[in-house]
Amino acid sequence: MTTVAATPGKVTRPNLVAVGTIVWLASELMFFAALFAMYFTTRAVQGPKVWLASTGMLNVRFAAINTTVLVLSSVTCQFGVFAAERFQARRTGKLFQFAKWGMREWFALTFLMGAFFIGGQVYEYANLVHEGLSLSSRAYGSVFYITTGFHGLHVTGGLIAFLIVLLRVYKAKKFGHKQATTAIVVSYYWHFVDIVWIALFSAIYLIK
Repeated sequence: MTTVAATPGKVTRPNLVAVGTIVWLASELMFFAALFAMYFTTRAVQGPKVWLASTGMLNVRFAAINTTVLVLSSVTCQFGVFAAERFQARRTGKLFQFAKWGMREWFALTFLMGAFFIGGQVYEYANLVHEGLSLSSRAYGSVFYITTGFHGLHVTGGLIAFLIVLLRVYKAKKFGHKQATTAIVVSYYWHFVDIVWIALFSAIYLIK
Protein backbone atom coordinates (compact mmCIF):
# COMPACT_ATOMS: atom_id res chain seq x y z
CA MET A 1 0.00 0.00 0.00
CA THR A 2 1.35 3.40 -0.93
CA THR A 3 1.92 5.79 1.93
CA VAL A 4 2.22 9.54 1.91
CA ALA A 5 4.34 11.49 4.33
CA ALA A 6 2.44 14.33 5.92
CA THR A 7 2.78 17.25 8.27
CA PRO A 8 -0.12 18.89 10.14
CA GLY A 9 -2.39 20.58 7.64
CA LYS A 10 -0.36 19.66 4.60
CA VAL A 11 0.40 16.57 2.52
CA THR A 12 3.79 16.15 0.85
CA ARG A 13 4.40 14.70 -2.58
CA PRO A 14 3.83 10.95 -2.91
CA ASN A 15 6.94 8.78 -2.94
CA LEU A 16 6.36 5.34 -4.46
CA VAL A 17 3.35 6.56 -6.40
CA ALA A 18 5.37 9.43 -7.81
CA VAL A 19 8.17 7.11 -8.90
CA GLY A 20 5.75 4.75 -10.62
CA THR A 21 3.99 7.63 -12.35
CA ILE A 22 7.25 9.16 -13.55
CA VAL A 23 8.43 5.82 -14.94
CA TRP A 24 5.15 5.41 -16.81
CA LEU A 25 5.33 8.97 -18.16
CA ALA A 26 8.88 8.28 -19.32
CA SER A 27 7.54 5.44 -21.47
CA GLU A 28 4.89 7.82 -22.81
CA LEU A 29 7.62 10.31 -23.62
CA MET A 30 9.35 7.69 -25.75
CA PHE A 31 6.08 7.08 -27.56
CA PHE A 32 5.72 10.74 -28.44
CA ALA A 33 9.40 10.90 -29.40
CA ALA A 34 8.64 8.24 -32.01
CA LEU A 35 5.76 10.37 -33.31
CA PHE A 36 8.05 13.38 -33.60
CA ALA A 37 10.58 11.26 -35.48
CA MET A 38 7.86 10.13 -37.88
CA TYR A 39 6.73 13.70 -38.42
CA PHE A 40 10.18 15.13 -39.20
CA THR A 41 11.20 12.13 -41.30
CA THR A 42 8.10 12.49 -43.46
CA ARG A 43 8.76 16.21 -43.73
CA ALA A 44 12.31 15.59 -44.96
CA VAL A 45 11.15 13.05 -47.53
CA GLN A 46 8.33 15.21 -48.88
CA GLY A 47 10.43 18.31 -49.37
CA PRO A 48 9.81 21.93 -48.30
CA LYS A 49 7.54 22.94 -51.21
CA VAL A 50 5.12 20.05 -50.79
CA TRP A 51 5.14 20.48 -47.02
CA LEU A 52 4.47 24.21 -47.20
CA ALA A 53 1.43 23.64 -49.41
CA SER A 54 -0.12 21.53 -46.66
CA THR A 55 0.92 23.57 -43.62
CA GLY A 56 -0.60 26.64 -45.26
CA MET A 57 -4.02 25.14 -44.57
CA LEU A 58 -3.52 25.31 -40.80
CA ASN A 59 -5.23 28.02 -38.78
CA VAL A 60 -2.32 29.07 -36.56
CA ARG A 61 -4.26 31.79 -34.73
CA PHE A 62 -7.06 29.43 -33.74
CA ALA A 63 -4.56 26.76 -32.68
CA ALA A 64 -2.69 29.34 -30.59
CA ILE A 65 -5.88 30.25 -28.73
CA ASN A 66 -6.65 26.60 -28.15
CA THR A 67 -3.09 26.03 -26.95
CA THR A 68 -3.32 28.96 -24.54
CA VAL A 69 -6.42 27.46 -22.95
CA LEU A 70 -4.67 24.12 -22.48
CA VAL A 71 -1.56 25.72 -21.01
CA LEU A 72 -3.64 27.78 -18.58
CA SER A 73 -5.41 24.59 -17.53
CA SER A 74 -2.10 23.45 -16.07
CA VAL A 75 -2.18 26.55 -13.86
CA THR A 76 -5.71 25.82 -12.62
CA CYS A 77 -4.75 22.17 -12.12
CA GLN A 78 -1.81 23.19 -9.94
CA PHE A 79 -4.04 25.43 -7.83
CA GLY A 80 -6.19 22.34 -7.32
CA VAL A 81 -3.10 20.46 -6.15
CA PHE A 82 -2.29 23.23 -3.67
CA ALA A 83 -5.82 22.91 -2.27
CA ALA A 84 -5.45 19.12 -2.08
CA GLU A 85 -2.16 19.46 -0.21
CA ARG A 86 -3.90 21.47 2.50
CA PHE A 87 -6.81 18.98 2.48
CA GLN A 88 -9.34 21.50 1.18
CA ALA A 89 -11.82 19.58 -0.92
CA ARG A 90 -14.32 22.38 -1.64
CA ARG A 91 -14.58 26.15 -1.55
CA THR A 92 -15.05 27.94 1.74
CA GLY A 93 -16.43 31.16 0.31
CA LYS A 94 -18.58 32.41 -2.53
CA LEU A 95 -18.23 31.08 -6.08
CA PHE A 96 -16.16 33.99 -7.39
CA GLN A 97 -13.87 34.13 -4.37
CA PHE A 98 -11.15 32.18 -6.17
CA ALA A 99 -8.74 32.42 -3.25
CA LYS A 100 -11.13 30.26 -1.23
CA TRP A 101 -11.65 27.59 -3.89
CA GLY A 102 -10.95 23.98 -3.05
CA MET A 103 -9.65 21.12 -5.14
CA ARG A 104 -13.08 20.32 -6.58
CA GLU A 105 -13.59 23.79 -8.06
CA TRP A 106 -10.09 24.04 -9.52
CA PHE A 107 -10.23 20.56 -11.01
CA ALA A 108 -13.70 21.17 -12.42
CA LEU A 109 -12.43 24.32 -14.14
CA THR A 110 -9.42 22.39 -15.45
CA PHE A 111 -11.77 19.75 -16.85
CA LEU A 112 -13.82 22.40 -18.67
CA MET A 113 -10.69 23.97 -20.16
CA GLY A 114 -9.45 20.57 -21.31
CA ALA A 115 -12.84 19.82 -22.84
CA PHE A 116 -12.69 23.18 -24.62
CA PHE A 117 -9.32 22.17 -26.09
CA ILE A 118 -10.69 18.85 -27.37
CA GLY A 119 -13.72 20.62 -28.83
CA GLY A 120 -11.41 23.07 -30.59
CA GLN A 121 -9.36 20.21 -31.99
CA VAL A 122 -12.48 18.50 -33.35
CA TYR A 123 -13.58 21.80 -34.90
CA GLU A 124 -10.17 22.21 -36.55
CA TYR A 125 -10.29 18.65 -37.89
CA ALA A 126 -13.72 19.29 -39.42
CA ASN A 127 -12.48 22.42 -41.18
CA LEU A 128 -9.36 20.72 -42.53
CA VAL A 129 -11.34 17.76 -43.85
CA HIS A 130 -13.72 20.20 -45.50
CA GLU A 131 -10.73 21.86 -47.19
CA GLY A 132 -9.51 18.49 -48.47
CA LEU A 133 -6.92 17.52 -45.86
CA SER A 134 -7.89 14.10 -44.55
CA LEU A 135 -6.02 11.21 -43.01
CA SER A 136 -5.58 9.50 -46.38
CA SER A 137 -5.44 12.49 -48.73
CA ARG A 138 -1.68 13.02 -48.49
CA ALA A 139 1.33 12.15 -46.35
CA TYR A 140 1.07 15.38 -44.36
CA GLY A 141 -2.52 14.60 -43.45
CA SER A 142 -1.50 11.20 -42.10
CA VAL A 143 1.26 12.48 -39.83
CA PHE A 144 -0.78 15.51 -38.73
CA TYR A 145 -3.81 13.52 -37.64
CA ILE A 146 -1.75 10.72 -36.09
CA THR A 147 0.42 13.02 -33.96
CA THR A 148 -2.31 15.41 -32.85
CA GLY A 149 -4.89 12.63 -32.62
CA PHE A 150 -2.84 10.52 -30.22
CA HIS A 151 -2.25 13.59 -28.09
CA GLY A 152 -5.97 14.29 -28.13
CA LEU A 153 -6.59 10.77 -26.85
CA HIS A 154 -4.17 11.41 -24.00
CA VAL A 155 -5.97 14.64 -23.13
CA THR A 156 -9.27 12.75 -23.16
CA GLY A 157 -7.72 10.21 -20.79
CA GLY A 158 -6.78 13.08 -18.49
CA LEU A 159 -10.35 14.38 -18.56
CA ILE A 160 -11.61 10.95 -17.54
CA ALA A 161 -9.06 10.93 -14.71
CA PHE A 162 -10.36 14.28 -13.46
CA LEU A 163 -13.91 12.93 -13.44
CA ILE A 164 -12.78 9.90 -11.44
CA VAL A 165 -10.99 12.10 -8.91
CA LEU A 166 -13.99 14.39 -8.53
CA LEU A 167 -16.31 11.41 -8.11
CA ARG A 168 -14.10 9.82 -5.47
CA VAL A 169 -13.83 13.07 -3.55
CA TYR A 170 -17.61 13.51 -3.73
CA LYS A 171 -18.20 10.01 -2.35
CA ALA A 172 -15.48 10.19 0.31
CA LYS A 173 -16.70 11.02 3.81
CA LYS A 174 -13.45 12.81 4.56
CA PHE A 175 -10.78 14.27 2.32
CA GLY A 176 -7.53 12.62 3.37
CA HIS A 177 -4.16 11.36 2.19
CA LYS A 178 -5.60 8.94 -0.37
CA GLN A 179 -7.66 11.59 -2.15
CA ALA A 180 -4.81 14.10 -2.07
CA THR A 181 -2.36 11.56 -3.50
CA THR A 182 -4.72 10.76 -6.37
CA ALA A 183 -5.10 14.45 -7.18
CA ILE A 184 -1.33 14.98 -7.20
CA VAL A 185 -0.67 12.01 -9.49
CA VAL A 186 -3.34 13.15 -11.95
CA SER A 187 -1.70 16.58 -12.01
CA TYR A 188 1.60 14.97 -13.05
CA TYR A 189 -0.13 13.41 -16.04
CA TRP A 190 -1.92 16.64 -16.97
CA HIS A 191 1.25 18.72 -16.86
CA PHE A 192 2.91 16.08 -19.04
CA VAL A 193 0.28 16.22 -21.80
CA ASP A 194 0.43 20.03 -21.71
CA ILE A 195 4.20 20.07 -22.16
CA VAL A 196 3.95 17.55 -25.00
CA TRP A 197 1.37 19.73 -26.74
CA ILE A 198 3.60 22.81 -26.51
CA ALA A 199 6.28 20.82 -28.34
CA LEU A 200 3.75 19.56 -30.90
CA PHE A 201 2.33 23.03 -31.46
CA SER A 202 5.80 24.45 -32.01
CA ALA A 203 6.78 21.69 -34.45
CA ILE A 204 3.53 21.57 -36.44
CA TYR A 205 2.21 25.13 -36.41
CA LEU A 206 5.30 27.31 -35.99
CA ILE A 207 8.11 25.41 -37.70
CA LYS A 208 6.61 25.05 -41.17
